[in-house]
Amino acid sequence: FQLRICVYNNPLMQSSVHREKPSSIAMILETQRIVDKRPRKRPRLAWDAAPPPPPPTVFHPPLYYGQEFASGVAPSFVYPNMFYNGFPRQGSPPWRPDDKDGHFVFVVGDTLTPRYQILSKMGEGTFGQVLECFDNKNKEAVAIKVIRSVNKYREAAMIEIDVLQRLTRHDVGGSRCVQIRNWFDYRNHICIVFEKLGPSLYDFLRKNSYRSFPIDLVRELGRQLLESVAYMHDLRLIHTDLKPENILLVSSEYIKIPDYKFLSRPTKDGSYFKNLPKSSAIKLIDFGSTTFEHQDHNYIVSTRHYRAPEVILGVGWNYPCDLWSIGCILVELCSGEALFQTHENLEHLAMMERVLGPLPPHMVLRADRRSERYFRRGAKLHWPEGATSRDSLKAVWKLPRLPNLIMQHVDHSAGDLIDLLQGLLRYDPAARLKAREALNHPFFTRSREQSIPFNPNPGPFLYNHKN
Repeated sequence: FQLRICVYNNPLMQSSVHREKPSSIAMILETQRIVDKRPRKRPRLAWDAAPPPPPPTVFHPPLYYGQEFASGVAPSFVYPNMFYNGFPRQGSPPWRPDDKDGHFVFVVGDTLTPRYQILSKMGEGTFGQVLECFDNKNKEAVAIKVIRSVNKYREAAMIEIDVLQRLTRHDVGGSRCVQIRNWFDYRNHICIVFEKLGPSLYDFLRKNSYRSFPIDLVRELGRQLLESVAYMHDLRLIHTDLKPENILLVSSEYIKIPDYKFLSRPTKDGSYFKNLPKSSAIKLIDFGSTTFEHQDHNYIVSTRHYRAPEVILGVGWNYPCDLWSIGCILVELCSGEALFQTHENLEHLAMMERVLGPLPPHMVLRADRRSERYFRRGAKLHWPEGATSRDSLKAVWKLPRLPNLIMQHVDHSAGDLIDLLQGLLRYDPAARLKAREALNHPFFTRSREQSIPFNPNPGPFLYNHKN
């Protein structure tokens, strides 16, 4: 049958065969073949298709769904206990479109689900907003992190929820990490409910005119911070974004004490006194950048001022990058100012060498291609020749060595603190103190009466790495 159709359709062979009347099936196939020769229309691609017209009515997705944590403990972490509470009830706030950046638009007094009533806006960041809300069920104030309705931030929020669940599951009451109470998806915004805490250490310093904390308070804050990081590291988690903004005081209460540094100076703005937190209790927050030990560690992490040298050089990072950040934070709490105030890699490395001594050659030789331009032959930093401005040169030259910087602000325990910082700020990650090791340092274990003054000649200055 196929041969007969082929012969009939081939005009070159029609003369060499008997004139045979084609069958009805062959005629149908021939007609179909001719029809199929019509040019086909190319399907429209995403970039040349006209945008669809707006729908006549806006469809409201379900109001919220999520996972409830009874007393801070979830019933199951393998299969999330998802629950769905339907569409907005009568009296729910009107539907408002998000702003151009995907931030949630609200009015004080609105509700995030019937359970949470918005009281105020506590803060804002690239991730979204933090709202103070009243929990109508538990009759208490809570902080709700409302994520922008942007896919990458929603994905990061789900990672943070996973980390928070892991921290909550293993917590026995002393992790110093903020506790998740609940989470839900409200009008395409991931909302994470936390216990309401006080201001961040950065906000406290800022409102206190960046005046340093007493050394005894720095010791207690540092101990708690190391405890929280040690707890995370035990769970194979790396925070990667430790900074004063992510360390919150549990209480907002404070006291006023005389600031003896200003007693000899005339003032009109009340600078004779400075504020100190009434309680030293802190908790660590913001786990959106937290990574697991087994994940890729070759991308840029940490806020600039607290970024470890191995991150800048691109030699790979791991748990020690958190300890470098803690060292920078302790210096800032003692002095009131960030240790490395810069926004450029070469200047940042020059500041490190000014404060801590030269970078070890074995790390420089392992630097990635992106970082090679910061060095001359012989593993020497391309500075000051590579400085971009006179202000950049001044910013580096004004920095003192680490011991001198600490002794400007610490009256006792200076020797122990300097020794601790030299262990936390070692260039080589393999030689840097671990969190548990730092907790056993004399700065935390020695009493005030046993504290030793700083010895300016203890041995090689900070440059200590494993061969």
